Amino acid sequence: MKAGTAVLTVDAAGMRAQNSGLLLNMIWRERQISRAEIARRTELSPSTVSAIVADLEQAGLVRSIGAGVSRGGRRPTLIGFCDEAFSLVGVELGASHVTVVLTDLRGRVRTQSKASHAVRGDPEGSLQKAKELVLECLDAERVPRRSVVGMGVAVPSPVHPAAPGKMSPLILPAWKHVDVKEWFETTFDMPVFVDNDANLGALSECFWGAGANGEDLTYIKLATGIGAGHIIHGDVYRGAGGTAGEIGHIPVDSNGPLCVCGLRGCLVTLIGSTALTERARELMGTRGRKGPTVRDLVEGARTGDAAAKQIIDGMGAYLGIAVGGLLNLLNPAIVVLGGEISSVGEMLLDPLRASVRQRALSVSMAETRIVTSTLGERAIAVGAATLVLQAALRDRSLFPTQNVGRSA
Repeated sequence: MKAGTAVLTVDAAGMRAQNSGLLLNMIWRERQISRAEIARRTELSPSTVSAIVADLEQAGLVRSIGAGVSRGGRRPTLIGFCDEAFSLVGVELGASHVTVVLTDLRGRVRTQSKASHAVRGDPEGSLQKAKELVLECLDAERVPRRSVVGMGVAVPSPVHPAAPGKMSPLILPAWKHVDVKEWFETTFDMPVFVDNDANLGALSECFWGAGANGEDLTYIKLATGIGAGHIIHGDVYRGAGGTAGEIGHIPVDSNGPLCVCGLRGCLVTLIGSTALTERARELMGTRGRKGPTVRDLVEGARTGDAAAKQIIDGMGAYLGIAVGGLLNLLNPAIVVLGGEISSVGEMLLDPLRASVRQRALSVSMAETRIVTSTLGERAIAVGAATLVLQAALRDRSLFPTQNVGRSA
């Protein structure tokens, strides 16, 4: 009898936690909804819904926001999420920069700090720079630490599920012995979540960008490294070892340059930022400086520079080899291009689509849109913050348990 009672107690507690999470997600997703509508959609009893909502109100997660439209009788009280009562920190450790954003629970950036830094070869300096920028953002908005739900960190490397703070020594050998998650948790005393930068670009698009309607998508980060993040059924697909989306290491030219991974002609050796700027130096010249940058290439393309257009045409052709295979394999509804070079828009999309048409099945292409990101340069940092939001919506214990910070 005692054992049976214990099982029933555990089951009841688990069911309540599950229902609480269900309501938390629904209120966040709907922005405003009545208790009666929650009960109707979830098929929970009105008393159960009222009890859970009262608990969420007590925790400072939701609040009454006014009266709704009456369907007969009294106007219902609408419940909304306390979006601005909490903050999320997003950190992007790029190959050559560190970006930090502070957002609310709707992905709105409250403040941002960015600094150039040689991240790949300087773990200690990079982490200290990130610390400075995080403190700068928190101080700028006068955000109390107790209102911060947690921190997400985007890294330019695959992240293995069994070691979520470690980066691949093949990609970033200098970081071999650094546990990023542990370092940030120790430094800031808050929950920290780490993932690959392209995955977090995809998550950002899923919540706030091209995939906000719930469609499967692939986000391709075009930068020093080339990587893809996949959203399938609303969540990031990471693969068994966390390396899903490493399209930068798809060989597209057997006679191409030798890659750091040991293969020859990997996509990153042909269209990564280093390859693009080297090609630009050959065709566009130094122009009085060490050499053209990706920004120079973008500006050249926009002003009609023939050499810049030639480079971007070639980039689209190579990228189309990988994207064509991607469409045949995963058939996402949307492919989103991110990174500074993607800002040239149709100048890159046109040769890319032409290359894809030569390689993908027509049925694979029929329902897929290929677009550039509208989220800008901070998409990945915002995605890092969104990683925290996603975790908290699944586990409400991550939220501070009292109403703190700004009112929503």
